[in-house]
Amino acid sequence: MHKFKRQFLSGPYVIWIFGFIVLPILMIVYYGVTDSSGAFTLGNITAIAEPIHMKALLMSLKLALICTVICLALSYPLAMILNNLHLKRQSFVVFIFVLPMWMNFMLRILAWQLLLSNNGILNTVFEALGFPKVSLLNTPSAVVFGMVYDFLPFMILPIYNAMGRIGKDIVDAARDLGCSQFQVFIKIIFPLTVSGVLSGIIMVFVPALTSFVISNLLGGGKVLLIGNVIEQEFMQNMNWNMGSGLSIVLMIFVIASMAFMNSHSKDGEGTAVW
Repeated sequence: MHKFKRQFLSGPYVIWIFGFIVLPILMIVYYGVTDSSGAFTLGNITAIAEPIHMKALLMSLKLALICTVICLALSYPLAMILNNLHLKRQSFVVFIFVLPMWMNFMLRILAWQLLLSNNGILNTVFEALGFPKVSLLNTPSAVVFGMVYDFLPFMILPIYNAMGRIGKDIVDAARDLGCSQFQVFIKIIFPLTVSGVLSGIIMVFVPALTSFVISNLLGGGKVLLIGNVIEQEFMQNMNWNMGSGLSIVLMIFVIASMAFMNSHSKDGEGTAVW
C-alpha cells in the first residue's frame, strides 16, 4: 500500500517529464529527420556543414569556452574568499550573488545594453575621466560580458558548495605536517573541489553554447551564434525541419560535453547546492 502511494505521488512528475521533456525531444527528432513532405532525410542534420552554419557553431563554441574560462577564473578565488569568511557575512555575500537571479533575465541583459551603448554609463565615465569612447555594443566582447554576468553564479555556487565540504581539520593536519599554503591548495583543496569545478563548467558551458537571446540583444544581429540560426529557422523562416536538424546537432554537442565532464567526476557533490 505504501509503495502504491509513492508511485501515485510520482505520477504528476512522470506526466510533466513526458509532456515537457520527452515529447518535445521526440518532436524535434521527427522534424529533424524528415523534410516538409514527411519523407526521411538526413539533409537537415548534415546542413550543419554549410559555411554559415559551421561559422555560427564555431563562434558559439568559441564564446562559450571564453565565457567558461572567465567564469572559472573569477569564481574559484571568490569561492575561496567566501569559504573563509565568518558565517553571517558569508551568508550575506552568497545572498548578494544569488539576488540578481531573482530578477527577470531580459531586464538584466537590457541593463547591460544601456551600460555598453555608445552613450551609455561606461562611455560616460570614460569620457569624464578623459579616455576615448569604446565601441563594445554589438560585438562578441559584449556578448561575452552578458554571458559571464548571467552565468557567473552557476559557477560560483557549485565550487563554493564543494569547498564547504572540506573539513577544516584536514587542512590543519596538512599544515601541521609541514605543507605550505601552495601544497595545501594543490594536494588537498583543488582535488577535493574538482567535482564542483566540473559541475560549474557544465552549468556555464551548456547554456552559453545554446544561448541566443544575449547575442540578439548585445550583439545587435552582428554576432550570429548557432542558437540564433536555429531561432531564425523556427521563428522567421518557419522551417521547423531545418531548425530541428540543427537542434539535434547542438544536442549532440551538449550531451557529449556533459558525458565527458561526468566521466571525469567521481561524484555529484558539486551540484548539491541545487
